[in-house]
Amino acid sequence: MVIQASLVQWLKLITFACTLLAVHIVYMGDLPKGEFSAVTLHNNMLEQVIGSGASELLLHSYRKSFNGFAAKLTNEEAEKLADMEGVVSVFQSQKKELHTVRSWDFVGFFEHSKRTVLESDIIVAVVDTGIWPESESFDDKEFGPPPKKWKGSCQKSSNFTCNNKIIGARYYRAKGDYPLEDLQSPRDSVGHGSHTASIAAGAVVSKASLYGFRAGTVRGGVPSARIAVYKICWYDGCYDEDILAAFDDAIADGVDIISLSVGGFFASEYFSDSIAIGAFHSMKNGILTSNSAGNDGPYYASVVNISPWSLSVGASTIDKKFQTMVKLGNGKVFKGTSINTFDLKGKFYPLIWGADAPKYSSSESRVCLPGSLNETLVKGKIVLCDYLDFMEGPLQAGAVGALIRDDGFKDFAYTFMLPASVLGLTDGSDILHYINTTKKAEAAILRSTEEKDELAPYVASFSSRGPNILSLDILKPDITAPGVDILAAWSEATTMTGVINDKRIVPYNIISGTSMSCPHATAVAAYVKSFHPTWSPSAIKSALMTTAWPMSPKTNTDLEFAYGSGLINPSSAIDPGLVYDAGEIDYIKFLCGQGYSSKQLRLVTGDNKTGCTKATNGSALDLNYPTFALVVSLSGDDTYFSRDFHRTVTNVGSPVSTYNAIVNAPKELDIKVKPNVLSFKSIGEKKSFVVTVAVKVGLPTVSGTLVWDDGVHKVRSPVVAF
Repeated sequence: MVIQASLVQWLKLITFACTLLAVHIVYMGDLPKGEFSAVTLHNNMLEQVIGSGASELLLHSYRKSFNGFAAKLTNEEAEKLADMEGVVSVFQSQKKELHTVRSWDFVGFFEHSKRTVLESDIIVAVVDTGIWPESESFDDKEFGPPPKKWKGSCQKSSNFTCNNKIIGARYYRAKGDYPLEDLQSPRDSVGHGSHTASIAAGAVVSKASLYGFRAGTVRGGVPSARIAVYKICWYDGCYDEDILAAFDDAIADGVDIISLSVGGFFASEYFSDSIAIGAFHSMKNGILTSNSAGNDGPYYASVVNISPWSLSVGASTIDKKFQTMVKLGNGKVFKGTSINTFDLKGKFYPLIWGADAPKYSSSESRVCLPGSLNETLVKGKIVLCDYLDFMEGPLQAGAVGALIRDDGFKDFAYTFMLPASVLGLTDGSDILHYINTTKKAEAAILRSTEEKDELAPYVASFSSRGPNILSLDILKPDITAPGVDILAAWSEATTMTGVINDKRIVPYNIISGTSMSCPHATAVAAYVKSFHPTWSPSAIKSALMTTAWPMSPKTNTDLEFAYGSGLINPSSAIDPGLVYDAGEIDYIKFLCGQGYSSKQLRLVTGDNKTGCTKATNGSALDLNYPTFALVVSLSGDDTYFSRDFHRTVTNVGSPVSTYNAIVNAPKELDIKVKPNVLSFKSIGEKKSFVVTVAVKVGLPTVSGTLVWDDGVHKVRSPVVAF
């Protein structure tokens, strides 16, 4: 009886649910050709299902851009409408939340996070390709005049004007041979500089997107901060002489943070590197330089900006990724990667392999190089290509779209000049087999969609890895930040892909790189600076590193060589508890230990008293850095290898506080801290300690953490042995 009664109750509930009215959308596709009365048509459809009174249930008719209506329906009525001629789909209306650009929200830094009025006095120097001043991201609405400390200028140009957001702008081309494609002004004709500037300090802009992708509110990390622009990069690259000139000006202009998403092809000696030199003098003047780690991952020792006085930033993913589906005429569906803004409406087109359409040589046409494809054979078709580029070749030949089979990583999305999807070698080979075994092969490339990335965050494949080839004892990169598929401002003097034949001009674009992660870290550094204007560059850097979110070794098998201290955590960085501070004298001791001469360093410091003596010849192990890197030296029959690290922390948290050392490490890694308790009685008080790290010889990279914990703050440092 109990079971029968329960069954009856369930049947009643199901029947009741079916009779409940809920708002449904009846989507009917494009507008009908010619004149028609949408309301009459939609009412007639409802009356066929509901009967009289249908007009009272019709909530809205869509009739300007597409055809359909919203109405209150039961599930049964919705099913009947779905079967009617002319109906594409019927679905129940769902409650949706407002969407913002995910990179800042993803790291817990929301639009209404705690702010200080001093943020509007922070000046972020963006050393890049210039800026597009008309972008909404750089609107100076509600901004007052520049801070009094500002000593810079807006370089005169016929097509550029500064405002109270972009308070200064300069451009550099010492050789004077300006590329024809570029603009001889601070104006950005590449897009890169506008993108990085808006990530760091762009204003809050609603309803931003790239053709509907990433739609929502876009903003910089410090939207109230000012921007000073230093254009050092052009179509043909960025030159050392111009980089140094920009540093020279930026320091004198009174900026607070320098953001530089630029790097060489490989790491150079510290004083043979314009960026390291500029960053050193910035540090000396109280300015932190934030650098991109480089885009040469996942290869080891590929990080290029490695000076210990600057912040090196790797790139990680956020929780959204793009996919572009490909359908074949035989019904098979493949999931590719790209940001395909084109909508072919699911239409199928003839499919051909590039090698089967040579203009001169199949070895060239198979990779779809520009001018390699036979226009007669390719026009109106989708081409399968064996090489990844902008797909200018298929576009020139009149192709409708392109499929690219590529053995590279698929953790970030490319944009192309025509409908395209990047597939793995296995899927690409399956498609080639279909072409070779089918008389009339055809395919459809769908518009991209976004899906949740359950594994995020993880370090992007392209993000350059450590170790630091110049100073193995200094862990690099320092930290990671979002750098994959980031929506930000773009220059309207270029195209979406940056290729001339692309016709799409966009105010916001989605691109990836450590160039994008760098300004995220820049913004957090500026945010910390707004709360602690007297902190040194190394104190700010330490705050970012010791409060970073830990990242999973399961999805980041390169460990700290990929993510450094972890993922930026802006809200915690303003209150780190303790900082590992260092100044010019500490870096000079480090440089003495690296083999630089007294003569060199006297010139660097401008102080004739500077010299490398036994007392000042510092080991990299003892530079007061927030991380610990042990380079295992194989010698004799030793089972374990160990070294001591000397560190000093400064209390910036509670005046009276006691921190306990908590060590987390695998059994192969022994970490001892002496003393293991630090007690403070005032702000600014310093305490020193020694960390002894021992590791079993012959193991691969192994890592743990040292955390100083007072019950409120967790000051976390990675410990890596390799």
